[in-house]
Amino acid sequence: MHDAVAAMLRKYQLRTAEDHVNALREILQEIALCGLWRGKFFEHTAFYGGTALRILHGLDRFSEDMDFSLLTPTEHFDLAPYNAFMAEELTAWGFTVQVEKKEKTIDSAVESAFLKANTREQLLIIEAGEEMAAGIHRNRSIRIKIEVDTEPPPNFATETGFLLQPIPFSVRTFDLPSFFAGKLHAILCRQWKNRVKGRDWYDFVWHLGRGTALNLAHLEARLRQTNHYRDEKPLALMDVKQMLNARIEQLDIQAARADVQHFLTHPSAIEVWSKDFFYALTEKITAR
Repeated sequence: MHDAVAAMLRKYQLRTAEDHVNALREILQEIALCGLWRGKFFEHTAFYGGTALRILHGLDRFSEDMDFSLLTPTEHFDLAPYNAFMAEELTAWGFTVQVEKKEKTIDSAVESAFLKANTREQLLIIEAGEEMAAGIHRNRSIRIKIEVDTEPPPNFATETGFLLQPIPFSVRTFDLPSFFAGKLHAILCRQWKNRVKGRDWYDFVWHLGRGTALNLAHLEARLRQTNHYRDEKPLALMDVKQMLNARIEQLDIQAARADVQHFLTHPSAIEVWSKDFFYALTEKITAR
């Protein structure tokens, strides 16, 4: 194992097989970001979503996928060259992975790829030990979905973040108010079906705990793009709170807890969750 990868591992508390898998996934994500930086990817895109919050801002939950937004809409953006940069970077640090473009089955503004690796093999690479790796099915794969929004709604702001491992490099990212707008859009518009995204609600609490103000203009642009807000008047903060309260009324608290708890190092953080808790937090939202 490379010394830099060993240093990356030291920040984790590794007690169980799943602890090792979560750490491994995050190390693969960070090295993939380094490859994207080498490929000049962040001259055209910004990193956002839960994984960005985790890696760049210390969000205290693990996250699976990597979400990016082009800085300006581009009709014929091609993700494939950047997939090669990610694969080359991960190989250089000793990992055995595949990064493959996901072919579209429907017309969409999202370009996608999957970073895939055999979980047990990669655990051995990071020296988790034979006994720990034996607890993982030999055919289990780590799959990291990579998505790029090629028709981003306007009015977001970006900033530069820095990572020091495996080498120092920079990442263009949304600023926190724009992150918050994206998260509220997900809460308001995501189709739950039978799986409530408790991770969205966890991040909602995190933003309010940080005192993040909402980028209201960006949220409005997102809602208009998906036809969830059609009023001629500009979106007001009171409108957002009313929409959130309606969503909370439908929320299955137990299902939300079940979705997020295995990503948490401190599951007790969600014991306080209730509809009244989320109603109270909604009143605390401020906008810029």
